[in-house]
Amino acid sequence: MAELILLSDTHIPDRALKLPDEIEVFLKKKKFSKIVHAGDLTDERVLNLLKTFGDVVVVRGNMDFLPLPRHQVFELEDLSFGVVHGHGVYPRGDRRQLLSIAEELGVDVLISGHTHSPDVYFDESKGILLVNPGSATGAWGGGGGSGIPSFMTLEVSNGSVKVNLFELKAKLSVKRFAFDLKI
Repeated sequence: MAELILLSDTHIPDRALKLPDEIEVFLKKKKFSKIVHAGDLTDERVLNLLKTFGDVVVVRGNMDFLPLPRHQVFELEDLSFGVVHGHGVYPRGDRRQLLSIAEELGVDVLISGHTHSPDVYFDESKGILLVNPGSATGAWGGGGGSGIPSFMTLEVSNGSVKVNLFELKAKLSVKRFAFDLKI
């Protein structure tokens, strides 16, 4: 089994001072197969911090001025994963366009950001899972956003993906989803 932690839209230090303590606790407590950041870190210090916790996959967001790739693709547990920020998608987070990007990249799971709101969507006809962890700091976004810090973990095993969406309201809450992508 492989486990990923998904972050996006931290916007540190221009819209938030630091990662929430709860996320740092997750990163310190567990060794993730990959730490994925879907863009808009906005400062290299965020990337350097994440690298202290493990293997980082990161893409450039529209507010990043770092030499990062626009998309990344990797394989884990017989599934392929793509990562994009999503700032070329209008309206923000449009699932139809994100599915098209997933097909272009040839991936089973597409991880995106930019909306500042979490989203989990499985297209059964295409067998593609779309996940967006929202903003890890709850930072405001140009298109709105939930304002609630959020992140995700993915447990990947034998073609199935368990998604855990964590939101930091008055306390840490979790919503769980499970999908079989390879049957």
